[in-house]
Amino acid sequence: MKFLRYPGGKSKLLSYLVNHLPKNKDIKGTYIEPFVGGGSVFFHINPDKALVSDLNPELISLYKGIKLYPHKVWETFESFPSGKIAYYDIRNKGTEGKHLHYKAARTLYLNRTCFKGMWRHNSNGDFNVGYGGEERRWVITHQNIVELSKTFRKAEILNNDFEDVILNASKNDFIFLDPPYKPGEKDLHELHYRNGKFLFDEQVRLAETLKSLPKSKRIRWAMTNSSHKDILSLYEGFHIKKIPFGTSDKPGIQTKSSNEVLITNY
Repeated sequence: MKFLRYPGGKSKLLSYLVNHLPKNKDIKGTYIEPFVGGGSVFFHINPDKALVSDLNPELISLYKGIKLYPHKVWETFESFPSGKIAYYDIRNKGTEGKHLHYKAARTLYLNRTCFKGMWRHNSNGDFNVGYGGEERRWVITHQNIVELSKTFRKAEILNNDFEDVILNASKNDFIFLDPPYKPGEKDLHELHYRNGKFLFDEQVRLAETLKSLPKSKRIRWAMTNSSHKDILSLYEGFHIKKIPFGTSDKPGIQTKSSNEVLITNY
């Protein structure tokens, strides 16, 4: 299920992606996702053994909190008052000294009630997206959180750099990569992403890391990325498919003129 509103998420591309990705039964090793974000592909494949990571500490606390304390997360999420005043009070108080289950519930609450699911922070690192309403909050149920916990219990959840995650892959693992990117562009400069940017030098480091994987380990990988020519040039010799529909310049709106590609080593 899609329980998180997350910029750059792949839920709307799943109908295309699933035709080019292995099914759970075809993954002999561990399913690895270094940029897990909203986790659409991870949840769809539902692997028996997984390792997921992201540099967004709030996101990782959310996933760990649901994994370990699903009932406490739900009780806290449910206890938060409704309305604009309550939203700003909870947002501005922060999480210093709070238990993991509270951090998880707060992140979920803010994500479900903030404006358009944006994930923007000020220069001090504080979440600063405005209020968006309550209508999307109660799409989530207690049972959803319990089911998510069961899925997360099959996964190791990390807050690590992508290079560390990729280089620790073992024989027959499968890696799905969805690095931050703006369709058709070389660099990403976006305030609604937790880390703010993903520049071309990071794209180069990502490509070099993937190319360094020993062929003897038979590690398969698939990646969604921008179709910018400089990014494509990093993957000469690999299989590159244009994604037939994708994200437009307007958040949440799809376009038939995709500037996104799927790159695989198989």
